Amino acid sequence: MKIGIIGGGIGGTALAHACLQKGFDITIFEQAPAFGEVGAGVQMTPNAVKAIKGLGLYDDFLAKGFYPDAIVGRNWQTAQENFRIDLGDEFRAHYDAPYIHIHRADLLDLFVAQLPPDVCRFNKKCTDVAETATGAVATFEDGSTFGADLIVGADGVRSAVRGALFGEGDLRWTGHMCYRALVPTDGVVDYVNPDSTFWMGPNAHVVTYYVKGGEAVNIVAVTEAAEWVAESWSTKASKEEMLADFAGWHPTLETLFSKVDEVYNWGLFDRDPMEKWSTDHVTLLGDACHPMLPFLSQGAAMAIEDALVLATALSLTPGDLKPALARYEAERLPRTGKVQLEARERGRTYHLPTPEEMAARDAEYARRAKEDPRTTGINTDWVYDYDPRSFGPFPAEAEQA
Repeated sequence: MKIGIIGGGIGGTALAHACLQKGFDITIFEQAPAFGEVGAGVQMTPNAVKAIKGLGLYDDFLAKGFYPDAIVGRNWQTAQENFRIDLGDEFRAHYDAPYIHIHRADLLDLFVAQLPPDVCRFNKKCTDVAETATGAVATFEDGSTFGADLIVGADGVRSAVRGALFGEGDLRWTGHMCYRALVPTDGVVDYVNPDSTFWMGPNAHVVTYYVKGGEAVNIVAVTEAAEWVAESWSTKASKEEMLADFAGWHPTLETLFSKVDEVYNWGLFDRDPMEKWSTDHVTLLGDACHPMLPFLSQGAAMAIEDALVLATALSLTPGDLKPALARYEAERLPRTGKVQLEARERGRTYHLPTPEEMAARDAEYARRAKEDPRTTGINTDWVYDYDPRSFGPFPAEAEQA
């Protein structure tokens, strides 16, 4: 089977690796001049790590990651713990996977390192995709075309493939603006705990965690924006802007923010869940079909799960795309739609505006902590329990990992 993948990000390269394992003929088309990711971290929850295991890349992945001690919710001013989920041996045994922090560039390199050097064509911006009698053809800005049995749009929230198939749709500005920054620390420091820490305040929240094996701290600081902010991870902001927006927050955060050299801001957009992702010879993956807010840490996770499931579905009915794409959608649409909507809801509960509302939320976290410490606060059992390896047979090496 000849497959063209539009987009060389995490989802596209994960799919390419998965499909090459199945023996398919793969070509990636990436509009940038080279593979690359911005300087930001990503939290790989157990469901995502199980997908990495299914791809046979677990050991290489662990070598690049950082094991946090816990997921902790804190008050924005006092640092009082509102919830704590221990991420130690019991947690890992329950989910058959750890919770890992990793730099986005290291995660991308995990997949890129597995690809033959000639598998990707760079400087190729897709402008259209059309069905033919026997396949699909992608057209690029330079006038070139590429025909294949299957075209997969893994080209992000503003997907040209999605636009060609289903129209531009309902991209929604959420009113949230996110600062992202990376602070080198040369190891764990006394003013940042080795946890995934959620600081929740009025109309804003901050997440901090270590990446690069503990050599740097990743900052995700989300606030309400008075006006539209570009949906781009490369829009530069200033340390002074970030400090001003989070003035009065706990001294730990003020200390961390003061050490920032480069900071970017990013407008948060999402879409409603789709009813369909595929035509006869074209389908979508990752943010192209289910862009989601980052409040459940599932954007990269869902794309990697998609990649593993799609490659497996294609291998189960060799040469017969219709049932393969139907199985892919049946497996992935309900899950990704639920995650999209729940991530949107977290944008509300993390940003409650009044002390009374925040106190009621935190009391609920405390109640849950007594019932089940593992799921207190963020209540994510249903996300982490999922195992994409259970969809069809996998290589023996993946099962051993």
